Amino acid sequence: MNQDRRNRLRDAAVSVLADAGGRGLTHRAVDAAAEVPLGTAKNYFPTRDALLRAVAERCLEQYRALAAALAGAGPGPGDRDGLAALLAGLLRDVAGPGRPRVLAYLELQAEAARRPWLAALLDPIGAADFAAYGHLLHGAGLDGGPARARALTLALHGAIPHLLTGAPDTLAAAGLDDLDAFTRGVLAFVCPEPPEQER
Repeated sequence: MNQDRRNRLRDAAVSVLADAGGRGLTHRAVDAAAEVPLGTAKNYFPTRDALLRAVAERCLEQYRALAAALAGAGPGPGDRDGLAALLAGLLRDVAGPGRPRVLAYLELQAEAARRPWLAALLDPIGAADFAAYGHLLHGAGLDGGPARARALTLALHGAIPHLLTGAPDTLAAAGLDDLDAFTRGVLAFVCPEPPEQER
């Protein structure tokens, strides 16, 4: 099969899932989004489960590419302020350029609640975040132990649905209307600064 066309179909499927949700992910919709002849997506991905698998694999590839880009940018922030700025940038990406990818991933998670094989495909994405945020904490000179890494990861993950919906009152109530202040606050809670006399 033509790999370029396969990737085009997978990218189109990610867009359809992000735009139309799980119910809107059909072979016909993917064909239209990819601007290919009717029946092309079904030829590459014969069943809906095969289509979901293709989207999950594409999301995993995109996640790994993003993680590799972050790793390739250097050792990471070396202090608390730098880490807060990086985390704020990641959250801005969720509401901006990364929105389709993240929406598609959340739709996949909903589908995975009823499909164990899909949950297994997505598991590496979720599991890797805990280690990645622990590594970032450690690199910034903060306590990157498992409990703190879990708290940071879950706080950031919990912010994502609110950023995607963009409801102003909820964003304000959660402190997400100022992402720089939000990430500084999360870090202050997860890794409190030592008392003045201990510095």
